[in-house]
Amino acid sequence: MADEATQELSVAPGAVAGGSTHVSDEVVEKIAVAAARSVPGVVELGGDVARFFNAVLDKVGLDQVGDARRGCSAHVTNGAAVVNLVIVIEAGRAVPQVTGEVRAQVTEAVEAYGLRVDEINIRVDDVALGGPAAPVA
Repeated sequence: MADEATQELSVAPGAVAGGSTHVSDEVVEKIAVAAARSVPGVVELGGDVARFFNAVLDKVGLDQVGDARRGCSAHVTNGAAVVNLVIVIEAGRAVPQVTGEVRAQVTEAVEAYGLRVDEINIRVDDVALGGPAAPVA
């Protein structure tokens, strides 16, 4: 045992462990919703049924439940995202202008997280007459 030598291992200061990173669909959905909401002319996200249930949740004090991803679905494969949005636009706004800006904002936001955006599909589900969409009674 006296003949054994200890060996020193040197670690480079910038060494980083390997592995893989996966960004979940839900994270992309939250990013896309936040970006879409920031676009002038987008009043609300989600289809009629989603907006109805959200109005009910609002009335019982659960107004934040489901808001982060409502009106959006996303699928991430090999670092590329496909995003589907359902929006309500403000009356008098040009659909191509609003949807073009939504695509630009969502693409920029998702790509900031290191993903590639392959598609952004948008369905304009409703138009809000007279300002923000009124809660469903």
